[in-house]
Amino acid sequence: MEFKKLVVGLAGMPGAGKSLVVYVAKEMMYGVVVMGDVVREEAAKRGLDPTPENLGKIMLELRHKEGSSVIAKRCLPKIQEIRESKVIVDGIRSLSEVEEFKKRFPHFTLIAIHSSPETRFKRLYHRQRSDDPKNWEIFQERDTRELSVGLGEAMAMAEYLIVNEENLDVVKGKVRAVLRKVEEKWMK
Repeated sequence: MEFKKLVVGLAGMPGAGKSLVVYVAKEMMYGVVVMGDVVREEAAKRGLDPTPENLGKIMLELRHKEGSSVIAKRCLPKIQEIRESKVIVDGIRSLSEVEEFKKRFPHFTLIAIHSSPETRFKRLYHRQRSDDPKNWEIFQERDTRELSVGLGEAMAMAEYLIVNEENLDVVKGKVRAVLRKVEEKWMK
């Protein structure tokens, strides 16, 4: 496995702005691995619709059967296949996943992005992806499920925190600044 890659993990509650961070990272020539794609691929294998309920059940089932770092382990070959020397991994949900990546990639850094619950709900409601909540109760259930696997602990341990409550240009500037700091740290 290629250990020299700069791998940046990204943690954030649903709707916090992970996609925005990924967008900026792509502009900065990062390859992208989305951890949620592992769960969506598993749903497709099982012939299940990618609803919040189905994806949540699969995520919890995989972690129960194969361990709390199963999604990270399934992402390792995806990271390996990426040609870029810098990779952002979208969707870190637990400290065990962080540890799995740190074991494999010495140049690993964790970034968290945060937005208020109200802001996140509005974004998800208007985004209307198949796994987005249709009401506040489903939103809260999803948040509870995400926190139950350790997302809060992972975010608390992030080396960098980006607050996403301002306009897009301001937040994009914050993301670029953080990614430049990460690169300066590891790519000397």
